[in-house]
Amino acid sequence: MNPVSIKVACSNCNLRELCMPLGLKGEDLDKIDQVVATRRKVKRGARLYGNGEKFTALFAIRTGFFKTCITTEDGRNQVTGFQMAGEIMGLDGIVKDQHTCDAVALEDAEVCVMPFDQIEELSREVTALQRHMHKIMSREIVREHGVMLLLGSMRAEERLAAFLLNLVQRLHARGFSQSELLLRMTREEIGSYLGLKLETVSRTFSKFVDEGIVEVKQRHVRILDTDALKRIVNNNQNPCQ
Repeated sequence: MNPVSIKVACSNCNLRELCMPLGLKGEDLDKIDQVVATRRKVKRGARLYGNGEKFTALFAIRTGFFKTCITTEDGRNQVTGFQMAGEIMGLDGIVKDQHTCDAVALEDAEVCVMPFDQIEELSREVTALQRHMHKIMSREIVREHGVMLLLGSMRAEERLAAFLLNLVQRLHARGFSQSELLLRMTREEIGSYLGLKLETVSRTFSKFVDEGIVEVKQRHVRILDTDALKRIVNNNQNPCQ
């Protein structure tokens, strides 16, 4: 789908603090506004970009929810992450100038298109933007290490507890409830990300319900005992961020 040419005006966006550097001067914001000049709408189930496609831009999620996934050698679809409003997508394409995964919208979404060559050029002028880009890349490395820890050393209960805590923390940073969330992804997708079978995810959710830790109504989850989830994770610090 072609981008829609609409002036985004990062300076007026309520997600600016999440995806742009803090403390930018007015003139620097104007420069960024000139670069981030288009939005793209992505329908639920459609791809923002696909594995093997040429890398040209980063994408700041304005509204909606995405998953990134790869196809393994044996043909399985493996979920590698979930992304929400205020987060940057497309970093996987920087290394080889082509994307290494599929980015699929889990609901109707809209992204701001950030042409990478222009962002790279501008970051040489605006040092705060350069530092911010390094911070985003570093956060992605930390997240990858956290997922490795999650999949390598945690039981099913720990994995799901860490996932729920991380998700509600990220949503709370965007102004949502600290205890209630709507799961945009299916339990099968959660299982793919956490390295668990669908049956195990469902059984673990039921266990949390029976123990009075959460309430679950279809995709609506209400966390009743945050401390219990934290105890289950054994003090690991948000391993799936």
